[in-house]
Amino acid sequence: YSHRPGRFLRHVDTRNDFVGVIFVHTVAMEAETRAWIEAVLGEKLGECSLQQELKDGVVLCNLANALKPGSAVKPSTSKMPFKQMENVASYLAACKELGVAPFEMFMTVDLFENKNMQAVLVNLQSVGRIAQSLPGYTGPAFGAKMATATPREFSESQMAEARGSATFLNQG
Repeated sequence: YSHRPGRFLRHVDTRNDFVGVIFVHTVAMEAETRAWIEAVLGEKLGECSLQQELKDGVVLCNLANALKPGSAVKPSTSKMPFKQMENVASYLAACKELGVAPFEMFMTVDLFENKNMQAVLVNLQSVGRIAQSLPGYTGPAFGAKMATATPREFSESQMAEARGSATFLNQG
């Protein structure tokens, strides 16, 4: 396991009792995420930390709606904490609709109270990965590209030949 930027770590998430893969939270990872969000939205974020820029949920809702129009409600610009948390919850619902895996989601307090920024970054990586396969998406690639199925068709003669040949395991 490595602690270099962009490397994976295995860890146990006690909230959901599963083994998952998370990124080491680094300044570089935050900068890549910020750059992707800015490119998708076509506008610069403010000068605050990424956590502070995302905390009210407005940027997140706009991101979800840029990827799939109407997937998140129009965000409230109110400074009331419960309204900001509703924005984040709307973004998370949009993520679920987009197909983000449950283990790549974060809890609202992870972002709002800056409890687990790594979980937020992992979620955004997942959204970036899913965005690459959305119809009509022409924005920048972000996150690992999703694998696509490559079905193989074998003739009956090829199957018979394979059944009769020695495999690595039965060669001794």
